[in-house]
Amino acid sequence: MEKGKAPIFTMWIVAIIVGAALYKQIDLKTMTVEKQALSALYAVTFIFAVGVLIRHYIRKPGK
Repeated sequence: MEKGKAPIFTMWIVAIIVGAALYKQIDLKTMTVEKQALSALYAVTFIFAVGVLIRHYIRKPGK
């Protein structure tokens, strides 16, 4: 892999795994979560990973 591709690939994996875990925590009928602290940590991590990905694709270097 190229130098800049490894961290982006890692952020994609983190976003997918944490997003799926966060989705499993949410009860859509009552709009509650099973474990509030863990869900908050998942949400912060997911937002961070998605933010890194968005920032990467906005600042994409031109070749």
